[in-house]
Amino acid sequence: MSKWKRLMLSGILGGTMMIVAACGGGNGAQENEADGGSAAKELSGEVIMDGSSTVFPIAEAAAEEYMMEQPNVKVSVGVSGTGGGFEKFTKGETDFSNASRPIKEEEKQAAADNGIEFQEFQLAYDGLSVIVNKENDWVDYLTVDELKKMWTEDGTVKKWSDIRPEWPDEEIKFFSPGHDSGTFDYFDEVILEGKEIVKTAQLSEDDNILVRGVEGDKYAIGYFGYAYYLENKDKLKVVPIDGGNGPVEPTNETIETGKYTPLSRPLFTYVNVKSLKEKPQVYDYMEFLLETAGDLAEEVGYVRLPEDKYKEQLETLAGLK
Repeated sequence: MSKWKRLMLSGILGGTMMIVAACGGGNGAQENEADGGSAAKELSGEVIMDGSSTVFPIAEAAAEEYMMEQPNVKVSVGVSGTGGGFEKFTKGETDFSNASRPIKEEEKQAAADNGIEFQEFQLAYDGLSVIVNKENDWVDYLTVDELKKMWTEDGTVKKWSDIRPEWPDEEIKFFSPGHDSGTFDYFDEVILEGKEIVKTAQLSEDDNILVRGVEGDKYAIGYFGYAYYLENKDKLKVVPIDGGNGPVEPTNETIETGKYTPLSRPLFTYVNVKSLKEKPQVYDYMEFLLETAGDLAEEVGYVRLPEDKYKEQLETLAGLK
């Protein structure tokens, strides 16, 4: 099954896949059909996901690939933010909840109160990217302390010259993900440290609005997931961050190795265990996600996990069947 899916994902032509099947892949499919394996049978029904806008590009790509393989399964992917996704998930309204932060204790309790058992899976790594306008020619890097000074509300109107005297005496325009976003929660944890975000910040759950906001104002600054920066790097300028060991720009290597600190993080999906056990299409889709997440993550601009991590999680999934 995994061989078949990888072939589909890599775009190998149908004739080549037939040759592979004739050389042995077909036998595996027949064996799976005999023992009820999901690869050999056509599935139907719904798979309902919601949650993080940061995880959305991976989830959307996976849904498109999967529905090519299983056209009678409808995979819907909502984008109500990590918090909004967990609110639905803990009520039993969705099968999956995508998240750019781990589930909170109060969300775990809400799930328990509603009899929802869940399993956490990691899909990829992300580096939260700080971006400024292309015309910004004064910012070469920012320290974590400077980020805190900029983004934490202190009752003043923040100007660039407040951060470094040689910078323009112009008001900083802030663009941030909204409070339902896991990206906001992560930024809140490592930069704001639970303090109030600057009141002049424009908040949105839609990362494309943040892109347009920063792109349209020379004195703007914002942040969002690495994939959205890569998608818009011709329009925006990424800011290297000094976490204590010199300025580091987010790249695949610095994110995977943790050098891009403290703004590197894993991306998650949470699945309802009851859905896994009672809906064959949900189990099959979760398996598909783990088998393809590394390739899909790189396609959409994130960083794959080590292969051992995916294999370990596939074993965890098998134990839930």
